[in-house]
Amino acid sequence: MTLDLTHPHHDGSATYVSQAPRGLGASVALRVFVPDLSDGRPGAEHVVLRAVRDGEPHLTPATCARQVAGGAWWHVNLVLHNQVNSYRFFIGGPGYRWLNAAGIHERDTSDQQDFRINALDAPPDWVLDQVAYQVFPDRFAASRTDREAPEWAQPAQWGDAVIHQGPAVPYQWYGGDLDGVREHLDHLTELGATLLYLTPVFPARSNHRYDASSFDEVDEVLGGDEALERLIVAAHERGLKVLGDLTTNHTGRGHEWFTRAQADADSLEATFYRFDEHPDSYEAWLGIKSLPKLDHSSAELARRLYDGPDSITARWLRAGLDGWRVDVANMTGRMGEHDLAGYVARTMRATMHDVAHQPWLLAEHGHDASGDLLGDGWDGTMDYQGFTRPLWAWLNGAGQSGEIEPLEHGLQFLGLPAPIPVLDGTNIATTMREVHASMPWASWAASTMHLDSHDTPRFRTVTGGGRSGWVDSEGHGRARHLLGLAAQMTMPGIPSVFAGDEIGLTGVDGEHARTPYPWDRGVWDTETWDAYRTWVALRRDHVALRRGGLRWVDAGADSLTFLREHSGEVLLVHLARADHEPVRVPQRLLGDGQGDLTVLMGTQHSVEGTDVVLPSTAGVHVWAVTATDWEWV
Repeated sequence: MTLDLTHPHHDGSATYVSQAPRGLGASVALRVFVPDLSDGRPGAEHVVLRAVRDGEPHLTPATCARQVAGGAWWHVNLVLHNQVNSYRFFIGGPGYRWLNAAGIHERDTSDQQDFRINALDAPPDWVLDQVAYQVFPDRFAASRTDREAPEWAQPAQWGDAVIHQGPAVPYQWYGGDLDGVREHLDHLTELGATLLYLTPVFPARSNHRYDASSFDEVDEVLGGDEALERLIVAAHERGLKVLGDLTTNHTGRGHEWFTRAQADADSLEATFYRFDEHPDSYEAWLGIKSLPKLDHSSAELARRLYDGPDSITARWLRAGLDGWRVDVANMTGRMGEHDLAGYVARTMRATMHDVAHQPWLLAEHGHDASGDLLGDGWDGTMDYQGFTRPLWAWLNGAGQSGEIEPLEHGLQFLGLPAPIPVLDGTNIATTMREVHASMPWASWAASTMHLDSHDTPRFRTVTGGGRSGWVDSEGHGRARHLLGLAAQMTMPGIPSVFAGDEIGLTGVDGEHARTPYPWDRGVWDTETWDAYRTWVALRRDHVALRRGGLRWVDAGADSLTFLREHSGEVLLVHLARADHEPVRVPQRLLGDGQGDLTVLMGTQHSVEGTDVVLPSTAGVHVWAVTATDWEWV
């Protein structure tokens, strides 16, 4: 991969886009950095902003605002003429070049990967500083052992093996509850997590509770409404935000709305669902009849679920939640000829902002979410497409580089009837760049990065290489797990840790991954635990990792190298899954041409002539780069 540091660069971060108040008609200052050519000549004779206004391209010349060692900063103002404003830059001389979110192009390109700014809506600012911790309530901690099992449950002891195949999977019940979560909040703060993400807490007939029977109360099996209130208060006292999980695409077959809908074809509730033939033939999520799909053409459904101050969405925010993760948001409102996904997202967001201060609205998408992130709806997505999938393909244990023998682990690739592929770093960087270029920077920055979740195999099993959860004796599985952790903590987005990843838990599929948390520290992988605490602290201590832009430096088969830039702070990150040819970076292109490096993680670099030479061994290295501080004026 060609060194991107030799190319002009712009992204949506605060280094390149002023954070002035937004709104229609507002002017936003933009920067472009254009490196000098290798012979010292300027890299551009002129730079022109091409913005699209009301569907028509509009050109504005930029000015060369500042010369530094290694290049020049160009400055131009963008008027926010439409709600979603797309733009790119023409880099004049030498050659014919366009700069968009996917990089530099010596040809004309589609507008689909232009930079974008939303004039009216932006994700909450606080989100950028979070490290999320995902808890599956039934499996995290139990405050008592004498709670009566619900009638649908198959009770299990905390140390029993997880049933992850067959009809009993959703009914195995360990008895974890919300007071148990509250009693272990110190674990989150010790880790350094700042946000608790709870999977559903509403009554249901399963351990996962995505088949809700009501949205009006917290499941008594989890401790009821009072337990959630106690948990939220205790979390907030520790500085932790709390994210709820709401299913807007479907309910359970036992939901009070569906019960009434089946009982009376003329009821209001009957309009909440689509019946082909009343009462037993109806649309269901993925054809699963226990999960009847909601029909969002019903105004009454919207009023009850997400439209207005009396809705379910509003009620639980008033109870203290700091936002919602929306289950299968990609399918919500979509049913055959109807596509109301945008309406649901916009309406839900408006309701949330009416009743809470800066709430976060996170959408679950298992694939490319860019088309749903361009308006005033979802703040961000669970970034499986742009982070999880490429990282699995680079770090999985099925085909390790070097001397490690390929392994047959039997894991499928996130829903595909195919094993996880083994891809090199150039493909990984290309995928990440293409996916993220299709969404606004603000949406990418407010999306969550997952090594795994309650819906996937554990990352430790992916990297260790086996359905048994095997981690080889030489520690390659652990090493690659921690390499993935480093990527998660150094790339743009919100890291989300699934409870147990930080102590090395394994699991061969989503159900198997929902292991009861082992609170006996004697069984923890302490090396992994220490690494998680270290990386979370590094992210906390460096604003460039939380809020900085991203400039790709190099991508080889076995290494990825990039810069994270923020005002006055530049970090250079080098991730390597195996030994590789040394990466050489012209010193003049680092940190406004200053290029002095200080080791934060890993080992020292070397300098040969005018090049910085990065370590060629497997591992993780992070350096602080001496850089000038150029504030917006």
